[in-house]
Amino acid sequence: MRAVVMDEFGRPEVLRVRSVEDPAPGPGQVLIAVQYASVTFVETQVRAGAGPFGRPALPRVPGNGVGGRIVAAGPEADPALVGTLVVSTTGGVGGYAELALAQARDVVAVPAGLDLADAVALLADGRTAVLLHGQAEVKPGERVLVEAAGGGVGSLLTQLAAASGAHVIGAARGAAKSSLVLSLGAAAYVDYGQPGWEEQARDLDLVFDGVGGEIGTRAAALLRDGGRISVYGMASGAEAEIDRDRVRVLGLTGPPGPAEQHALITEALTLAAEARLRPVIGQTFPLDQAAAAHQAIETRATTGKTLLTVSAS
Repeated sequence: MRAVVMDEFGRPEVLRVRSVEDPAPGPGQVLIAVQYASVTFVETQVRAGAGPFGRPALPRVPGNGVGGRIVAAGPEADPALVGTLVVSTTGGVGGYAELALAQARDVVAVPAGLDLADAVALLADGRTAVLLHGQAEVKPGERVLVEAAGGGVGSLLTQLAAASGAHVIGAARGAAKSSLVLSLGAAAYVDYGQPGWEEQARDLDLVFDGVGGEIGTRAAALLRDGGRISVYGMASGAEAEIDRDRVRVLGLTGPPGPAEQHALITEALTLAAEARLRPVIGQTFPLDQAAAAHQAIETRATTGKTLLTVSAS
C-alpha cells in the first residue's frame, strides 16, 4: 500500500509517500480501507519534534483519525464489522495511508445521510467540542468568547454555544474569517490581529481558549469575576496566564476513556446527521500532498478542518 512515512523530524518535507507492506489486523483489531484521513495541528508538532508530545520512534506513519470501510477483522473482532463504513481513531499512528489498523472497540459507524468526509472532520474536533461544551454548561444569554472560531474545534464550539442561547463572540485572526464565523451563529466577530480588539469583547461569562499565549491571557482578563475559561489547547505554543483566584478554569484533564470517547463521537455524528452541527472542511489535499497540508496548517492558511483524500472507494 501507499503511505506517508517520516524517517526524521523536521519541516513538512520530511513527510514522503512510499510503498510499504500492508498491515494485518491483530487480536481485537480491524483493517480500514481509508478514504479520508484527518490532519491536526498536534500532528504538525509531532512531525517537527516539538511541543509537549516528545519524539516518538521512527520511522513512523502519522495520522490518528480515518474514515473508510472495514475490509478485514482480526481474531476477537466481530467479523460482521467487515463492510461497515466507519470513522475511527488509530492510536496516534498509521492514519496517513491507504490501509489503517484500528481497535474494533474504537470504530463508530457513520449514520445514514452523513457524508463520510463530514464524519471524519468530526472525529476528533467533534468529540472535543461536545465534551468542552458539556463541561462549560453554557447558559442562555451568557457572553461567550470562542477563540480560533474559524478553526476545526472553534467552529463547532461556536455553533454549540449559539444553539444553547449564548451571545457568542467569535474571535480569529484576519477579517477574511468574519463571514464564516457569523454564518455559524456568532452574534459578533473580533479580529485579534488588530489592536484594541478587547474593547469589543468585555464582560464575558465564558472563554473557550484553544490558543493560549498572549491571546488567551488577554481573553481571560475580559472575564467577569467568577467567570469561566475552558482551556483545551495552546496553538500559540504557550499557556495563557490566568488569575485563578478570580476566574474558574475548566478544560481537558486527560484523554477520555474508550467508552466515553465512543459516546462523544457518536453524539457529534448524530448532531451532524440531524443537521444540528455542521463541520467546516476548509481544504483537502491528496495523500501525496501531506506535506502541503502540514505547511498550510502551520502558516495559518487554513479554515475549519483539513483532510487528506486517500481513496474514492
